[in-house]
Amino acid sequence: MKNVRYTTIDEYISTFPGDIQSFLKTITRTIRKAAPEASESISYGMPAFKLHGKILVYFAAWKHHIGFYATPSGNTAFKKELAQYKGGKGSVQFPLDQPLPLSLITKIVQFKVNELTKTGAAS
Repeated sequence: MKNVRYTTIDEYISTFPGDIQSFLKTITRTIRKAAPEASESISYGMPAFKLHGKILVYFAAWKHHIGFYATPSGNTAFKKELAQYKGGKGSVQFPLDQPLPLSLITKIVQFKVNELTKTGAAS
């Protein structure tokens, strides 16, 4: 990531080359559709969506992938589906040379929405 302070997701996206912007716009639209009540923000220098004041998901562009961060619970719940991708406890890397798994991203976001909507849910 670039060492710049962004104020909006659109501003973040605008700093990347066209092909990367396309990936970022697609993932943004997918998250917006899956979580229409979520608010957009920048957190830790990355685009983020919040719901009920808590982070739903983050994402960021890197040299060879889009990083998607559904915090540990989102990644744990979809461990089997995410197994084909590199990642860590709370992150997954979607390679730029492959189509984004939009239906999987939608499922993860909807899982996180349900989790954060439940009373007393941990995230």
